[in-house]
Amino acid sequence: MGLKRNVSLTTGLKYKGQGPMLTFVLHRLGGLGMAIFITVHILASFVGGEIGSFFNNIYEHWAFQIVIFFFVLFHAINGLRITILDLWPKLLEHLREAVWVEWAVFIPIYGLAVFVIITTALGG
Repeated sequence: MGLKRNVSLTTGLKYKGQGPMLTFVLHRLGGLGMAIFITVHILASFVGGEIGSFFNNIYEHWAFQIVIFFFVLFHAINGLRITILDLWPKLLEHLREAVWVEWAVFIPIYGLAVFVIITTALGG
């Protein structure tokens, strides 16, 4: 039988897990974001016509691409961090440092990608 936890939403939102908790939440949102992208992509290819064109315009829009790329890239890099920590459990004592390394890798790659997406959207 599972543990019974009586934690309200406000108590949960006040939790100060900092970096590791943020990566946990973003990893879940990343999976959800990729599922939304795949769903929109499939709907665009199967529906066709004006509705398919509408879905196609959604996932080809630069703002949607920026958001989806954030989710995909963060999910991939965070998954790599999780895999490394699972393969070498002694590194778990350096969890917060691993999160900082993850952000140090993620931010420049994502910044460059956003720059390319925006310049392409502006016709550059």
